[in-house]
Amino acid sequence: MVKRCVVVVAAVCGVLVLLAGCVERKLTINTEPSGAKVILNDQEIGVSPVTVSFNWYGDYWVRISKDGYETLDTHRRLPRPLHDRMPLDFVAQILYPGTIVDAYEWTFDLAPKVYPTREQLLDNAQTLQSRLEP
Repeated sequence: MVKRCVVVVAAVCGVLVLLAGCVERKLTINTEPSGAKVILNDQEIGVSPVTVSFNWYGDYWVRISKDGYETLDTHRRLPRPLHDRMPLDFVAQILYPGTIVDAYEWTFDLAPKVYPTREQLLDNAQTLQSRLEP
């Protein structure tokens, strides 16, 4: 009788492992205009539009740069969904037989780079020179 219970419990555990669900997390970053280099938490992830997998929710540092446009340094927050909170995370990641896809999309508008005029450069140079003179 005990052996039979052990076999049944082992079989149920085996089936649960085989049916274990999973959570797939994706973040897509778009820019206007496209084709900008995207750095996420000090790691270059590609050229926009770009999609990456992520493992955790929270604050992300984003740096986006493209020739002819101002470099954008900012933070964005990925909110934690309900199924990632205790005890639902156990159900979503272990017991649920399917795949849950968390897909997020961020879009950033890049401002055209503003270059100083010749007069502005000369004014700045004179200001700096006057600070150096006693």
